[in-house]
Amino acid sequence: MNPTPPAPPQHPAAWLSACLRPLVRRLPMQPPTLALALALDRLLLPRLPADVRESLSGRPVEVAVIDLGLTFKLLLGPRGFAMAATRSPPALRIAADARAYWRLLRGVDDADRLFFERALVMEGDTEMGLVLKNTLDAIGPLFDKPWSAAHATPRRPHS
Repeated sequence: MNPTPPAPPQHPAAWLSACLRPLVRRLPMQPPTLALALALDRLLLPRLPADVRESLSGRPVEVAVIDLGLTFKLLLGPRGFAMAATRSPPALRIAADARAYWRLLRGVDDADRLFFERALVMEGDTEMGLVLKNTLDAIGPLFDKPWSAAHATPRRPHS
């Protein structure tokens, strides 16, 4: 007997995430965590000042994408971001839905706005959370162009 999918809510993205969440929660988190670590190595690590790298280094951070049921545990080490041991308690936990993260990464909203709207939750080491938030504010958007324009393949003119 197949379970019936949830009734579609008003927003299609919410319905899709409700359908995907049970499936995603059963999958191993290692592949997506490694993909996130590689993305952070490319997009964030080169922009982190040395003092910030030092203060964040060696301290596990848990990033939860609530609407998709994903939880990533990351650690900044000497060679960049990596998957943290699953048993190590996080020094900082950051939780939001995928849309809030995307708006933050693109610079549409800042962390303060998302925090005060309760779309972004930070728990754990307050000082570490402030260092991370202030650094992201200083760096600015990690994607300064719309996704489609930034990653579009250039077309060749027809001959």
